[in-house]
Amino acid sequence: MKISGFTFVRNAVKFDYPVVESITSILPIVDEFIVSIGNSDDTTLQLIESIGSPKIKIFHSVWDDSLKEGGQVLAVETDKALAHVSPDADWAFYLQADEVVHEQDLPAIQAAVEKYRNDLNVEGLLFHYHHFYGTYDYVGDSRRWYAHEIRIIRNNKRVVSYRDAQGFRTNDNKKLNVKKINAGIYHYGWVRHPHKQLEKLSNFYSLWNGQNWSVPDVQAEEHFDFFNDVDSLALYKGTHPGVMKQRIAEKNWQVNFDTRRKKFNFKDNLSYRFEKLTGIRPFEYRNYRIV
Repeated sequence: MKISGFTFVRNAVKFDYPVVESITSILPIVDEFIVSIGNSDDTTLQLIESIGSPKIKIFHSVWDDSLKEGGQVLAVETDKALAHVSPDADWAFYLQADEVVHEQDLPAIQAAVEKYRNDLNVEGLLFHYHHFYGTYDYVGDSRRWYAHEIRIIRNNKRVVSYRDAQGFRTNDNKKLNVKKINAGIYHYGWVRHPHKQLEKLSNFYSLWNGQNWSVPDVQAEEHFDFFNDVDSLALYKGTHPGVMKQRIAEKNWQVNFDTRRKKFNFKDNLSYRFEKLTGIRPFEYRNYRIV
């Protein structure tokens, strides 16, 4: 059995993406790792090369900035990376540049890809998510954060990235049949120094709006106000992936949240309380079919 990892990245140094941690977190279980590097203004190429693994295969891409609106360019770049996956790979393991896998989950992932290798009805594997916010001590726990997403897909050339590259569908726009597995994705896209977070968010908004975009309400302060854009957080009580140890130790900013503080309307408050009591998220959007 062969597993190929794949990702895309642009300006990883400039926007402080933990892409090295992301890639190295699954290197032990993949046979190759495809990295599609977009036209960057920094030393992203040298950063990826510094990993020094023979499994890594680097390809170069020029982003089409006319496709920024709605995040379409992210899906295009995902598909470019996926196209470089070796034809003989059974599975393709997708990670975005701010997503990391915990070493404790690698055995479960290996068991799942082996278990469903010959079950062609299973087109993908579904992971649960930990969305960190502000610092490495807090996670988003409201329904604004997606709880699950597909990160391993069958390498049959029928699966493509969907919309803004959050998930996948078939090339005729059908939801994938997936199995939920006991493994998580550690998402660190909202953990940066406030200055770096402002830069990254400004770039992110431009991807969605098709133009240069000043982040509302925070531009004049020249740093991102983590308190302004969150409805509910919880203290994280678990461990982080081992590859994140140095990055966490080097954190040089402090944000303290009052996790009792909630910013919900009446409907969202009821939904939040129901989920905490039952573990069920009513009317959750699912871009997949669990089989």
